[in-house]
Amino acid sequence: MSAPLWEIEDAVRDEGFALVCGVDEAGRGPLAGPVCAAAVILPRGTVIEGLNDSKQLTEKRREALYDQIIRLAVSYGVAFATVEEIEELNILGATYLAMNRAIGALGVQVDLALIDGNRDKGISCPSRAIVKGDARCASIAAASVLAKVTRDRFMRGLAQQYPGYGFEKHKGYGTKQHYAAIRELGPCAQHRPSFLRKTH
Repeated sequence: MSAPLWEIEDAVRDEGFALVCGVDEAGRGPLAGPVCAAAVILPRGTVIEGLNDSKQLTEKRREALYDQIIRLAVSYGVAFATVEEIEELNILGATYLAMNRAIGALGVQVDLALIDGNRDKGISCPSRAIVKGDARCASIAAASVLAKVTRDRFMRGLAQQYPGYGFEKHKGYGTKQHYAAIRELGPCAQHRPSFLRKTH
């Protein structure tokens, strides 16, 4: 991990925000399964070799980084919003719900939450949106890894509960194989009805 990943956090700490967390989510786009969010507070200047946006990393690399992040973090929180909550609130509302739960799970009051993306209106503590934050900011990159690994593990568990859909492979995303399985088996309780309507 190079120093540029610390520029944003160093700048906000220099503004007087002592306790800063990074927040990111995984699973906004899939047809099935919950959305997962993570919040991470890293000690200033922590070096985690190879840390990057989780989408740029292999599954094996993410799993290795996951253990390192958990070991080095001052605190971390991971939380879900369910399929039912996604349907009730819409995906953006459910994402904020998961993010607020993850921030709440840190167990400490943060001075500022850095949120991956261009919107942070639904966050219940002082926050700033950081566009492409998962590639530009160490704690957001760490949160992206925790959220992605946690959700992937959850989807592998769902694959055993709901065999035949291939959740262990595509993690609920709209692949050809997944659409074929839905056509053949019909949707299961973990599919998001509003996402299926858009895609048929």
